[in-house]
Amino acid sequence: MGWNSWNKFGCKIDEQAVRNVTDAMVSSGMRDAGYEYVIIDDCWQSGRDADGNIVADPVKFPSGIKALADYIHARGLKFGIYSDAGTKTCGRRPGSLGHEYQDALTYARWGADYLKYDWCFTGTRDSEEAYTTMADALRATGRDIVFSICNWGVNRPTMTDKSMPWEWGEKVGNLWRATEDIYDTWAGRKGTSLGVVNILDLTEPLYAYAGPGHWNDPDMLEIGNGGMTDDEYRSQFSLWATIAAPLLAGNDVAAMDAKTKEILLNREIIAVDQDRLGVAGHRVRDNGDLEVWARPLANGDRAVVLFNRSDKPADITADWIDLGYPAALSLSVRDLWAHKSLGRATGHFSAKVPSHGVVMVRLAL
Repeated sequence: MGWNSWNKFGCKIDEQAVRNVTDAMVSSGMRDAGYEYVIIDDCWQSGRDADGNIVADPVKFPSGIKALADYIHARGLKFGIYSDAGTKTCGRRPGSLGHEYQDALTYARWGADYLKYDWCFTGTRDSEEAYTTMADALRATGRDIVFSICNWGVNRPTMTDKSMPWEWGEKVGNLWRATEDIYDTWAGRKGTSLGVVNILDLTEPLYAYAGPGHWNDPDMLEIGNGGMTDDEYRSQFSLWATIAAPLLAGNDVAAMDAKTKEILLNREIIAVDQDRLGVAGHRVRDNGDLEVWARPLANGDRAVVLFNRSDKPADITADWIDLGYPAALSLSVRDLWAHKSLGRATGHFSAKVPSHGVVMVRLAL
């Protein structure tokens, strides 16, 4: 869990924006709710020095990356940074190809706790080889660094390497992107970016590959960026938690409104996402636009999402038999958005679900 700069700031990221978000993650309660990584995405670099060492843009980051990492660490958070397996990053800054061990050592000396490693300008490289090289370089530093594999997963018709990261990612990194980039819309495509439900549908079949220490990554949260409704943002948060996705906020935390804060700080849903069993949930019932998703939890409970893709409110029912329960079983039901218990139910649970929205409950004996 944490925050990444890309969705809100893109290449317009700078030191002050990162400091502002870092402070806001503390003051808003996000840090205490579990968001711990502050990740600077692309465009922080300006080039390499005479010895080939990667250097930060001195205009955007006048204090340097080490000082910024120290600032983040001093506030009880962890620091993440970005690079690329090619000659250049997607923002056309210097990539790490040929400099993997040098860059890994630089990041470790700066105090990096997380590396997002992208896949632009890689030519004919084999992705497993490329990511394994950087993984070995990170391990050689002796520092514990989370490794985020970002070679975009499926739907890569222009890529020469067709291997999929979930096939080899568990032995190389800690999370792997399942799809192309997300953008702040419910559904559709914009260039190489996809809407929330498109990404959800591509990631769902991969649930068996996820587990403690190795996760499917459906890309970052768009909550608070303004392109969707609050119901749609609640849907993204609920479903990302259900599929055991990393929860990386992508908004301007320093300027978020009360609704955004309410969604991102829903600790009952965060608890589902962070459940120690580490089993990713999936779709258990598909009635056209009306769906039921479920995830088993460590204490024997089930998290269940009634998901309405349609353009009007609809009644949705979760039947116990689809959840792996005997039909005659009586279970307590707790609404995780209303934060209230709904009593007990036998055989099924039903609710009216808003358009593009969810009802998320936790079932317990």
